[in-house]
Formats: sequence, structure tokens, C-alpha cells
Amino acid sequence: MAAPSRSVGTHFNGGDVITIGLTGGIGSGKSVVAEMLAARGAALVNADQIGHETYRRGTESYLRIVSAFGPDIAGRDGEIDRSKLGRRVFDGPEARRRLESIVWPAMRRLMKVRLDELRAQGTRVAALEAAVLIEADWMPLVDEVWLVSASPSAVRERLVGIKGLTPEEAEARIGAQLPDDERRRHADVVIENSGTLEELDREVDRLWSDLQSRVEGTLSPRGADRG
Repeated sequence: MAAPSRSVGTHFNGGDVITIGLTGGIGSGKSVVAEMLAARGAALVNADQIGHETYRRGTESYLRIVSAFGPDIAGRDGEIDRSKLGRRVFDGPEARRRLESIVWPAMRRLMKVRLDELRAQGTRVAALEAAVLIEADWMPLVDEVWLVSASPSAVRERLVGIKGLTPEEAEARIGAQLPDDERRRHADVVIENSGTLEELDREVDRLWSDLQSRVEGTLSPRGADRG
């Protein structure tokens, strides 16, 4: 189920923590794989949670977002109304790119802080779960890119049957993201997740065992600071 797209285990950055960049499209099962890795001992850094932090009132990114999109995107409590901002941003690509130019660098800085904290705590393996790992150019933060991929039919079934989207909404979500063919070009490991949870769990177990053996032979004193 997993196939390395380029040589794995030869380009670690040389720190006390080995970091997996876990990515995948909507409905791929990326979050399920993250939970499986956490159950095996990986420390998780979730990009969605960090993204929420960048919107908090008083942060530099909050001030820049309000300046770019207007004070009316803040609710009565002063926090950014994500629904209102989303409607405004996704009306056109220019507005979306403007928001990304503010939020993605802020998220990267916070991710680096989290990973540095894990390194200081002596963490062995961390997984950075990020749907836009490639698009946002966060790959320099990680040692390996693991892509969770599923067939289009499996993704559509999950979006409609589990998430409750209409077929039209599912197609729009799929069409708005980076194609898996492009993601595969950047991936060290591709986890095919079109089967059962049991099959996925066995594959994650195999990958985890392989990672542990490589970690033991690769960990070295901290090298240059990551990006």
C-alpha cells in the first residue's frame, strides 16, 4: 500500500527529532493516519489548530487580516468571524492568495516553535499534519513527506456518505485542491488508503516499524536549525 517516490531515510536534517510531514487531500484519511501515528508514540503538530491561533485577536496576523479585509470581519467579541471571512475570501483567487500570504508565513513560524519545543523535550518522532504542506512550502520544516492518497471514488464516497456533502459540493472540494499527481512528486512515502481501516492500520504499523529502525541508525546531535 505504500510506495516511496524517492529514496527514503537519506535526507534527514540531523536533529534530535525526526519530523514527518503528513499531507493528503480531503477525504484521503490523513487525520486517521495521524491518530494511528500518535497511538504508536509520535507527537502531533496539527496545522489546522495552529491556523486558529494565527486568527486570534491581538496577534500580528490578526491585525494584518483585519487591515486587508476590513474591520467588519470581526464579530462582537472582537475575534475574526471565520465564516464571514471565508465567504469573502473564496469569492475569488486574489482574495484567497492575499489571506494565504498573511496566514501561511505566520503558521510556519508557529510550527517551527512547536517543533523546536518537541526537540528540546527529547521527542523522537513528530508528525506535522498539514493539508497544504506542499502548497504553503512548509516542506523544509520536515524530514520526510508522507502522502495519504485514496481513489477518487473512495474520496467521493467518504465526502458524501460520511461528511454529508452533496455530490456537487464534493466535486467542488476535490477540484479546488492540489491534484494527487502533483503531491506524489514531492512525497517520500505514499500511503494508498482506498481499502479498509484494518488494511490501513497494518500499513501504518509496517511504516512505523521501518521508521523506528531508520531513526535508531540516523539520529545525531542537532545540526543546522530548520527553516
